[in-house]
Amino acid sequence: MTQTAVPGVDPQVQAQADAFRRDYRAVQAEIAKAIVGHEEIVDGVLTCLFVGGHALLEGVPGLGKTALIRSLASALNLKFNRIQFTPDLMPADVIGTNVIMENDQGHRAFTFMAGPIFSQIVLADEINRATPKTQSALLEAMQEHQVTAGGEIRKLEEPFFVMATQNPLEQEGTYPLPEAQLDRFFFKLVVNYSNRAELRMILDRTTTGHKVQINPVIDAQRIMAHQELVKRVIIAPHVQDYAIRCVLGTHPQGQFAVPMVNQFLRVGASPRAAQAITLAAKVRALLDNRFHVSFKDIKDVAIAAMRHRIILNFEGEAEGITTDMVLQKVVNDTPTTIEAELAAGRV
Repeated sequence: MTQTAVPGVDPQVQAQADAFRRDYRAVQAEIAKAIVGHEEIVDGVLTCLFVGGHALLEGVPGLGKTALIRSLASALNLKFNRIQFTPDLMPADVIGTNVIMENDQGHRAFTFMAGPIFSQIVLADEINRATPKTQSALLEAMQEHQVTAGGEIRKLEEPFFVMATQNPLEQEGTYPLPEAQLDRFFFKLVVNYSNRAELRMILDRTTTGHKVQINPVIDAQRIMAHQELVKRVIIAPHVQDYAIRCVLGTHPQGQFAVPMVNQFLRVGASPRAAQAITLAAKVRALLDNRFHVSFKDIKDVAIAAMRHRIILNFEGEAEGITTDMVLQKVVNDTPTTIEAELAAGRV
């Protein structure tokens, strides 16, 4: 597909942007062979991939969360491991451990046996079923892309991408993810029910012997090249300031907090939220054949980047308020220019 050149953009950069869109659409098309609908979720997962972030998918059983992640893994020429999180899973089952091995000469020595975390794509299925001790085994890997085991630091192969799933309904036998781990997920994506037409297509595919062949269409080098390109997209100071004020708008009693935040939130979003919003908005700009971020890009990604980084207070939970409701109000009520803030008397 021929792309329209953007005036003033270096032809080499334009070619890189065109390649980014082709690869993005190619992966998207491969996933669509197996997954019906959920376009917003697929876009969110691909955004995480192309910025080097991690994705948390939440939804009731049977909505295709695991199938989506498996389909993505099949479309990428990367190493893939799946970890089924259970209450009896131990940290060593995730990162690996030292074991005594005997060589041909009969000498014994400790040898490190790598766990399933040593992959490029890791599916942490039902992550909230494991104990906090085991959940914490992922913290270093997700943030530093390395694992410390047996007193030695071992780097993980790039790109490294964790996709986790969790069921929001069951409470017995589950352990809520700590805030420190939630903050390390780039996006939290809420998977909803399929509609009538989508369910019909799902049945046609799954009850008629329909076979799906997903082919790998992109490798590690191209993914990392696209991640570098995303970082080079320009964001104007006033657009960046809007993203900052959206994040600060979630801080109760803060300078930019809206009344709903002061009433229903206990904890606001962290600086990682601003980083996630900015990088995700740059992906949106590239997909639209632009090399600058718009206010709309910020608004489109803000909720997914912040919904898992804020905490409701008791009143908010008692009133049935959701984090999405609060964040939508923040995004809607935060003016896009500092002049509007001045006029509102909030600066």
